[in-house]
Amino acid sequence: MSAPVKHRGIVVAVDGSPASNAAVYWAARDAAMRNIPLTVVSVVTTPTTTYPPVPYPDSLGTWLEEKGRKAAAHAVKIAEDAMLTDRKVTVKSEVVLSTPAQALIKMSDEAEMVAVGCSGKGALARGVLGSVSSTVVRHANCPVAVIRDEDLLVPDPQHAPVLLGIDGSEASELATAIAFDEASRRGADLVALHAWSDVTVYELPGLDWSAVGSEAERNLAETLAGWQERYPDVTVQRVVVCDRPARQLIEKSESAQLLVVGSHGRGGFNRMMLGSVSNTVVHSVRIPVIVARPS
Repeated sequence: MSAPVKHRGIVVAVDGSPASNAAVYWAARDAAMRNIPLTVVSVVTTPTTTYPPVPYPDSLGTWLEEKGRKAAAHAVKIAEDAMLTDRKVTVKSEVVLSTPAQALIKMSDEAEMVAVGCSGKGALARGVLGSVSSTVVRHANCPVAVIRDEDLLVPDPQHAPVLLGIDGSEASELATAIAFDEASRRGADLVALHAWSDVTVYELPGLDWSAVGSEAERNLAETLAGWQERYPDVTVQRVVVCDRPARQLIEKSESAQLLVVGSHGRGGFNRMMLGSVSNTVVHSVRIPVIVARPS
């Protein structure tokens, strides 16, 4: 069976919230860099049946649809303003009657990427990913970008590197492709981080880290060699550490503009599951995160 046509480009969900606006702004600029369309989606969800039944007025559906159209129009304006003059792409809007997660997962079949906003004011908020964002990240059929509506810690984000979490798995191969492409289009350096162990050094008796570390560095260099030939404009910094991957990625994300990770790592067994590392960083970092879900 042939692969579906990705005519929607980047799909971004909108509802008029600050998190949604941040996602639209990021998605518009990313679509312009890729020279692909942007599809703005406002999802209208009718109230569920209650008991005892609530007599909703007949005009409720019309009001909800109008509210959805206004949110979509506002998002289109944000998107058009976000794009540079010489990098305009087609911006389409749709108002869909569904639930947000269900609509986005369905559209992901025809999208290069889905972008979702997530409120991120404070560490507590960052630790609770919204139900829509969480569901889409776990079930979409394309990469998913999660965008926080908070300021980055790095003082000059446009000149900060793209951070890649790499572990040699099939999922991280797709993440590597996305990270190199993003770094190249942004004119940014790439930091490729391989955290060797999911346990701390003292938990591994008799470990000769110097030997293990050297072997890991060689493997990482070999893994990236082909990509560096394909993207000679991208300066790559390879980082190999003996530490928990999530902890290192969260720490180094504070000086990056974008983080790219696979949807599951070495222990991944089901494409619908989100790996523990991916899950932790998506919940914890301030910067945009692309989870490299396969088509």
